[in-house]
Amino acid sequence: MPTVGRDELITRAGRADSPHTLFSTLATQLRRAVPYDAAVWRATDPETGMLTSPVFAENIEDHSCAVYWQYELFTEKVNLFRDLALAPVPVASLWAATGGEPERSSLYRGFLAPRGVHDELRAVLRVDGRPHGYVSLFRETGRPEFSAGERAFLEDLGTPVARLLRGYAKQRPEPSEGALTGTGLLLFDADGALVSANDEARCYLEEMPEGPASLTALGIRVPLWVHGTAMRARAIAQEGGGDTARIRMRTRTGRWLVCHASCLRGADGRLGVSAVIIERAPVSDVTPLVVQAYELSEREFEVTQRVARGLSTSGISQELHLSPHTVRDHIKAIFGKLGVSSRGELVGQLFTEYYDPAPSPSSAPGRRG
Repeated sequence: MPTVGRDELITRAGRADSPHTLFSTLATQLRRAVPYDAAVWRATDPETGMLTSPVFAENIEDHSCAVYWQYELFTEKVNLFRDLALAPVPVASLWAATGGEPERSSLYRGFLAPRGVHDELRAVLRVDGRPHGYVSLFRETGRPEFSAGERAFLEDLGTPVARLLRGYAKQRPEPSEGALTGTGLLLFDADGALVSANDEARCYLEEMPEGPASLTALGIRVPLWVHGTAMRARAIAQEGGGDTARIRMRTRTGRWLVCHASCLRGADGRLGVSAVIIERAPVSDVTPLVVQAYELSEREFEVTQRVARGLSTSGISQELHLSPHTVRDHIKAIFGKLGVSSRGELVGQLFTEYYDPAPSPSSAPGRRG
């Protein structure tokens, strides 16, 4: 099978019109350079590093993806994604990390080995210090472990692919007659099974893009990224940490939602159900993602925020302690990155066009007259 070079792979991936298509393209092309038998590609929220949509799995059953992630959150100690996200090299193989003793990994003992997997190569796709995706590649028993050269090849792809993932935040929602509204609530028991969901949650879940999901006893398919938020909330509670189980995600039509979870305790102090809330993302949650997608610098974003407040050049100059000439240079650079020619266009593009106005109560889904 002919191999494919890094630059060629990135060029082909760059033509993808969505994150899901990007993952599919990468899967097809990467297999020629780094052979593997199964894989999972995941987008992540760059603020929390948690799974978000989309997730693309190859040769892995949907329900297995959730089981895999339980090991990651509750028992695994080797090559954790959250550790790789901060590591100098965000790529590692199980075989190399354990010195050829993969049995040291709980994931290997309980999940990989029973499925005939010999080695796993995982990577964090990050740019500017933020994780925008995770990838896991698996090789079956009888195949060689991943080599140092293959690890390096995947490492070289990390930043370019992360930049592509980041750029999709610029895509605007598709026009539609109504907007999702209300607060969706889902309750998961201590074993991670969905036990209850309100009508708003069902509406939100119906708008989720394709990807690995769990079919629950309620007849509701819960995407891995929503289920993962519930699992992460429980893990945080067990660890006694102050992290937040929270992601921003997009529907099939590109509308932004926020999903956050908390694990509740009973009167005896023991952990009980995990409550997951899904609702429309406020502008303050969407704007940072769009700003990152346009690759605005921190200073350019500061100037943009003040333009949105209606400050004049002199007002921005005084507030940021910059010369008027420097402010004008920043505004010119911002206009160039966003492809706009006026302050009004700038404000509309960053703070309005990505936000779906709430419909009137009579047109809200889940409400019947």
